[in-house]
Amino acid sequence: MQKMQFTANKYRTHTTAMLGENALGEKVKTAGWVENIRDHGGILFVDLRDHYGVVQITFQDSADLLGGIHRECCVSIGGEVLKRAEETINKKIATGTIEIKAQSLEILGNISENLPFEVTDSKATNEELRLRYRFLDLRNAEVHKAIVYRSEVISYMRQIMNEMGFLELNTPILSASSPEGARDFLVPSRRHHGKFYALPQAPQIFKQLYMISGFDRYFQIAPCFRDEDARADRTAGEFYQLDMEMAFAEQEDVFAAGEAVLSKTLEKFRIAANYAPYPRFTYAETMLKFGSDKPDLRNPLFIIELSDLFVGSGFKPFADKTVRGLRVPNMAEKSKSFFKSVEEFALSIGMGGLGYVEVQEDLSFKGPIDKFISDEIRAELKTRAELQSGDVLYFIADSAKNAANYAGQIRAELGNRMEIIDKSRFEICWIYDFPMFEEDETAKPMFSHNPFSMPQGGLDALSGNPLDVLAYQYDVVINGVELASGAVRNHSNEIMVKAFEIAGYTEEDLKSRFGALYGAFKFGAPPHAGMAYGVDRLLMLMLDEDSVREVIAFPLNGNAQDLLLGAPSEVTEQQLREVHIKVREKH
Repeated sequence: MQKMQFTANKYRTHTTAMLGENALGEKVKTAGWVENIRDHGGILFVDLRDHYGVVQITFQDSADLLGGIHRECCVSIGGEVLKRAEETINKKIATGTIEIKAQSLEILGNISENLPFEVTDSKATNEELRLRYRFLDLRNAEVHKAIVYRSEVISYMRQIMNEMGFLELNTPILSASSPEGARDFLVPSRRHHGKFYALPQAPQIFKQLYMISGFDRYFQIAPCFRDEDARADRTAGEFYQLDMEMAFAEQEDVFAAGEAVLSKTLEKFRIAANYAPYPRFTYAETMLKFGSDKPDLRNPLFIIELSDLFVGSGFKPFADKTVRGLRVPNMAEKSKSFFKSVEEFALSIGMGGLGYVEVQEDLSFKGPIDKFISDEIRAELKTRAELQSGDVLYFIADSAKNAANYAGQIRAELGNRMEIIDKSRFEICWIYDFPMFEEDETAKPMFSHNPFSMPQGGLDALSGNPLDVLAYQYDVVINGVELASGAVRNHSNEIMVKAFEIAGYTEEDLKSRFGALYGAFKFGAPPHAGMAYGVDRLLMLMLDEDSVREVIAFPLNGNAQDLLLGAPSEVTEQQLREVHIKVREKH
């Protein structure tokens, strides 16, 4: 498909992208924003910026044309394209070998007011101010480029999905409330008194209904709405995901499609990464080896199971506990203050302490807990942890859940402190075989992941201990960040009723809350499976940004406010009456 050609008009005949030495001697007109004005002894130089770049305009005999304009005015300028003098060539910009000698200038709109911040350095400005004047912030070349990059990445992902035979299909924005783990955004109905729509947390139900409706492969760049707090890698309110679903599919089919679109995208945009096939770890394996279901594989440290060595141990802190070890090469040479700071970190995350031994040149141990370790255990530790001279072996002992969690945090912290994480590349992996259920604070079973997942073993698996049931659920993780989640879907009412019953829902609850899916299953549902990539989060990683808000054109701030338009805002009493709502006083 050919791109639409640029059409010249009275405001401009050329964009900056069209200007170069090929245009020397031509009379042109271009338009944009005044980025800078420099006075060089009677000759004025204006840097004019548009969507595509910057070009230099000279005002010599016609300096009066400027007429009092200043930076960020929007103007249209006509003139002749000339070659720059050799000593003035700017190799940093595409138009650096030419300039336009101004012959006409028209101010488009108002003369710009005093600026709230320097547009060319807006990223150094307070974020709240940037978001209040986001239209100015987006003129910054780096910020502007990020949004262009976003468009290019999403466009390429669409291309790959189309090439793989997926249809881009939309799902509704106004839907029904459902218990999916986060708070819904509710929309009151004017026509149906006391009833509410909900903005979808994800297109989950609808994409499954597409499969039941006979469509084979679905995708969309889907908006998702969740009333949850913002984090660096999660924006408040809304986010976008590359959502996909496949009929008559198994887990391996999703893995193949998911790897293809991600690897091709990263390769297209020259991101250094381990391309497909990605390594795979079960949930149990990753919690043991990395202490997290979102492991950063750039960190070469890994956790070792040591619990069996301390069964019945006389050393009470380790006796009959889950004990994990973490070997850190070349750490023995670090200062006492370094070791002290690591211990302080351990205390800050809730640990009671952090035992360790240093490995000497003769492979003997030295350290606070060496005297509590028998010769037999020492020998086993050297073999199991592959200890070498200069290593430090940390011990983490607690309950099974806490030991894994603490060991994972210590691993991540030491990876950063030892500066052994290669931050120049992506390391990607699959995590799969997640538990179907976990216990809530009252020890009752609850869904640990997507409630519409298929349990491994089907209906028979649900007759035993719920905590032993694994589901066909999987995540894609990049550099310690969860980028995607998915599952093989349950397509049987009998299995769905039993699974929800374990989680505390009756069949009537199921019919009431998920009636469309429950009803559709009665008419022949194909096996189906899918996943969704977090688009905003992926772009944040690809652009090496610290906040996901940097890759969203008009994000809410960290407090879920739109500072540009003033949302959320109060509405009139008449508007409230129309939707049958009365605002109560906050107590």
